[in-house]
Amino acid sequence: MSRDLNELYQSVILDHNKTPRNFHELPPPASHADGHNPLCGDRLTVWVDVEDDTVKDVAFLGNGCAISKASASLMTAAVKGKSRADAMALADEFQKLVTGKLEGAAERKALGKLQALAGVSEYPVRVKCASLAWHTLKAALAGAPAEPITTE
Repeated sequence: MSRDLNELYQSVILDHNKTPRNFHELPPPASHADGHNPLCGDRLTVWVDVEDDTVKDVAFLGNGCAISKASASLMTAAVKGKSRADAMALADEFQKLVTGKLEGAAERKALGKLQALAGVSEYPVRVKCASLAWHTLKAALAGAPAEPITTE
């Protein structure tokens, strides 16, 4: 990755950490799920309001590291307006990105700003930070379990 591109990605992460998008609670009938990363203490709640099988709105609240918060912020922007199936598929593609298993430049480009978190794959402990919001989103879309989602 070029130095300029790496700096751009770092600025995207810092921006979404400092000023997270969709950082608020959603009222019912939104479904929600809680997530926890016991390795570094990240905790968040993701709300998702689905109407006619489309993610009408999505939001989150919580505390965590810059990677965790930036990932959650980027996630909310990426899934809003998508079908439930497309949001779940995007979560799977994102998991491939942060684990270094996403093949091809076209697939990476299709992820847009989410590519900013591709470098996480070089730091296996940080993969859990980046993926916590996505696992929690999938649980909220599926009708969240009573227990918090964990990265363990």
